[in-house]
Amino acid sequence: MDEADRLFDKQLLDTAKLIALVYSGDTSSQSGYNSTFAFQIWQQDILLASSDNASTEFITTLISGFDYSNFAGYRWRTVATFDPANEYWVVAAERTDLRYTLAENVVMESIFPVLLGLPLVGLLIWFIVGQGLRPLHKLADELGSKQPTDLGPLEYESSSLELKRIVLSSNQLLKRLETSLLREKQFASDAAHELRTPISVLKVQLHNISKELPESDNNVLKLTETTERLGHIVEQILDLYRSSPDQFNATLTTINLDDLAREILAREYPRFDFKNQSLEFHGENCCIHGDRFAITTLLLNLLSNANKYTPGGGQVNVSTRESEGRVFLTVEDSGCGIAEQQYEAVFERFYRVGGDQHQSGEAGCGLGLAIVRYIVESHDASISISHSGFETGTAFQVDFPQAKIN
Repeated sequence: MDEADRLFDKQLLDTAKLIALVYSGDTSSQSGYNSTFAFQIWQQDILLASSDNASTEFITTLISGFDYSNFAGYRWRTVATFDPANEYWVVAAERTDLRYTLAENVVMESIFPVLLGLPLVGLLIWFIVGQGLRPLHKLADELGSKQPTDLGPLEYESSSLELKRIVLSSNQLLKRLETSLLREKQFASDAAHELRTPISVLKVQLHNISKELPESDNNVLKLTETTERLGHIVEQILDLYRSSPDQFNATLTTINLDDLAREILAREYPRFDFKNQSLEFHGENCCIHGDRFAITTLLLNLLSNANKYTPGGGQVNVSTRESEGRVFLTVEDSGCGIAEQQYEAVFERFYRVGGDQHQSGEAGCGLGLAIVRYIVESHDASISISHSGFETGTAFQVDFPQAKIN
């Protein structure tokens, strides 16, 4: 608009100079001019000539340059220029409303095709880019649909050289991962065989030695306890490997959590009775979809923690219930409890509240809750920690999706 205004001003000045050149000395008013344009020719205070729509008064001050003026019911843009050859002033005026209208029309006619073309160009770019990225989206979908245990090569065919290189690199990476995981799996199997056998032999030898020594000798008892702990650590490490999400190869079935919990509690009851602990169960008939061995390991680890860290004569409650399509398993005790700032840390490998030797005096390796977390994640469940319903102690609650029974 500013540029258009400058062009109109230049045209107005050129028109005024042209009038000065062609003025013949006729002092009559000039008719036939467009009503949007007016002019005057002054020699000192004498009006020599004017258009028929100009007044007999000065349209503007006789100072060279542009200005604005009001007459004939309109706002006008004016210019005054002096002709030194004939010694008279030429004043030209143009209606501003029509100038603005014309400028707006010029601007709109220039911008409208661009505004109209922008959506079309945007749509065209969207279509071209979408078509170009479609093979990449298909490749991403195929990668995203792979299961954690599926490390087979991608069967994706593409004419794009770049995508062929990506697929080739991805398949090479998957091959290396598969080789690494197979090597790890073989190591776990070998470790189970190589470690379990000597530990079992050591237990037998210690049992035989204990028969030959007096009952007052505590050395064999301490060795037996250490051997039991070593065996427990080996089993926990193997359970940790089997329960991690990338190794979880479970046979998922519908499990009645209430029946399974009753079965495990009946089997583990002597451990609680030995410490004179009260073990209670409150259950509802509820089902989940999962691996029976993994869920058993989960509940055994939660019960083991409750048994270890609850003093003699304490209480342990286990409950199952369902609500709004979810199944909840809760294990709470009256033990010493866990500080809130340690709720997340207890699920880390080898972390133990209070250090390697807990204030309860119970030995452990710090893998039980790490295994529990892996099993929870493998079943699309979640686990939370809170203060128990007793005066002291901790409550672990696992939230499972409810199984759909046809």
